[in-house]
Parts: sequence; structure tokens; C-alpha cells
Amino acid sequence: MSHIVCPSCHSVNRVPPNKDPLQAKCGSCHGKLFNGEPTALSSANFEQHLVRNELPLVVDFWAPWCGPCRMMAPVFEQAAAQLEPLIRLAKVNTEAEPHLAERFNIRSIPTLAVFKNGVEVGRVSGAMDLTSLLSWIKQQI
Repeated sequence: MSHIVCPSCHSVNRVPPNKDPLQAKCGSCHGKLFNGEPTALSSANFEQHLVRNELPLVVDFWAPWCGPCRMMAPVFEQAAAQLEPLIRLAKVNTEAEPHLAERFNIRSIPTLAVFKNGVEVGRVSGAMDLTSLLSWIKQQI
């Protein structure tokens, strides 16, 4: 069984290995466990996705006023559509979540961080094109 956190209600779901993860639905809210989009995280649900999800987690720390962040947003969405269900991509708005930005020592944005088993294994700052982003993520995983 794999433990997958729902991107909608943030509850933990057990998914059997013989089940197609793209067809898996949340036992609580009945939404899809994989929707091909980055998951918006907050202080209230970040830890759940970090610790309880068995998938690698790639987090984009961004802010709405940041030009490079806005430029990279569609690229990050395309990456999510390509990498799910093997990797969960998520976004943290550092303006709305300053405690998370402080916790992870975010000094410039956009900053991408990769977590495996709750531990940060890679980090890069600055906007990237899709090819560079996919390549960087695959190197970290």
C-alpha cells in the first residue's frame, strides 16, 4: 500500500499497488488523488504532505508580486501534468505563508525544493524552462 495525501482535502489515503494511481480517488472527499496540477500548500497542510505522502514532493516557493514566479507558473503546471503520479508538485505563496518561508530559509524567489521522506534533498533558485525544470527534478529524485 502507498500512502497518498489528497490534494483537495489533505487526508491520507492508502492506494493498493495494483490500482492505477491516476484512477484513485480520495476516501474522504472522493476527489481524484492526481489531477495533474500543483497543490497549493499552507501552514495548515504542509506537514501532512511533507511527512505522510510517500511521493517525492517538489515545492515552488513563490510570491504574487514576483515577475519570474509568474513567468514560471505555467511551466510548473506543465511539469505537474507530466510528473504525476510519480511526484507531487506543490506551491507555497511566501506572502501568505511567511512562517514556511522562514522555516525553509527562503531568501529569493522562485525557489524550488525537493523533499524525499520528509527531508530536503535539493534546492535551486530562479525561473527555469520546462526542459530544465524536468531535468533538474529527475536529477534530485
